[in-house]
Amino acid sequence: MFFGSPGFNYSRESANAEPAMVSRPPSPKAFVVTHIETPEQVKAIYMTACVAATPGLRAKLIKLVNETEINSIIIDVKDYTGTVSFPSDNPAIKGTGGKGCVVSDMRDFIGQLHKEGIYTIGRIAVFQDPYYTKLRPDLAVKKADKTSVWRDRKGLSFIDVGAKDYWEYIIAISKESYALGFDELNFDYIRFPSDGNMRNIYFPFSEKVILADPIFGKAKMLREFFSYLRTGLKDTGAALSADLFGMVTTNKDDLNIGQVLEYAVPYFDYIAPMVYPSHYPKGFMGYKNVNAYPYEIVKFSMDEAVKRLVAASSSPSKLRPWLQDFDYPVKYTPAMVRAQKKAVYDAGLNSWMLWSPSNRYTVEALERAR
Repeated sequence: MFFGSPGFNYSRESANAEPAMVSRPPSPKAFVVTHIETPEQVKAIYMTACVAATPGLRAKLIKLVNETEINSIIIDVKDYTGTVSFPSDNPAIKGTGGKGCVVSDMRDFIGQLHKEGIYTIGRIAVFQDPYYTKLRPDLAVKKADKTSVWRDRKGLSFIDVGAKDYWEYIIAISKESYALGFDELNFDYIRFPSDGNMRNIYFPFSEKVILADPIFGKAKMLREFFSYLRTGLKDTGAALSADLFGMVTTNKDDLNIGQVLEYAVPYFDYIAPMVYPSHYPKGFMGYKNVNAYPYEIVKFSMDEAVKRLVAASSSPSKLRPWLQDFDYPVKYTPAMVRAQKKAVYDAGLNSWMLWSPSNRYTVEALERAR
């Protein structure tokens, strides 16, 4: 195992041995940044802002990239707490960023990654934002009393998807992230909340749309955000990717969170279904123990996703799933990680990203660099 911080992935020579560097116009801070073009095959690991802020820990992950098939790193730009991970003088961002880890040298760190030939992705957790809901409770998802802020079972609060003032905040963070050097912007928590008392919930900005279409109203509201995001960032040159629940690939409804695969595809360059086998319900595909079938679950899910993108006249090459490399609810072995990778390849795809909230990765499951 590779160890990063405590707590809660191709051949380098074929995909990224000679990264294409693209000069971009100076940012508002008047420095010129370079960006790496998206590799033909992206094989990525996730890095928390706390690890990115700790030179010794981030060096270990860079070493892992250089010694294995990994060629990309995803770094938190805005995490699940609402913390923005880099200092900013932008009035739209300054003072809104939470109390988590901040990478004071983010610009230089990205420059270092680029020198190593590492494609760099900034992860932005969107509508789950406990910090921003404290600053702007008027934009938050409410309880049915229409006054109190709603929270899920973990005590986390959400911004209503329909709160368009907040959309501008996400655009501002995204633009500054790209100006710092991130090559791609990855959007997570692009959904309505779940995992809480859904009978005691009110959406102050989305309610009319939801009531007008109880089946797909949430999905339509989210699609409007996707369109706004794409339009707002079209001049940056950034690649955009979307994290979706794994069952979005197999369900035709919106899972009651507003996510419909076909609604996201037109607005993002890459779609990242989170096909972690542990997150599928008992009985999925007839399996009593879903954790015993990582290959089968990932293969079936991505096969279905491929069919749906083809039917939507879109390229399956947009698909780049998140795979499980963390112990839940069972210990994850090298064979289980490798099985997921094989499933991706057998579905006709070539890119994937490994999720480990602890930043501990299974070296034995990775091909060595050549």
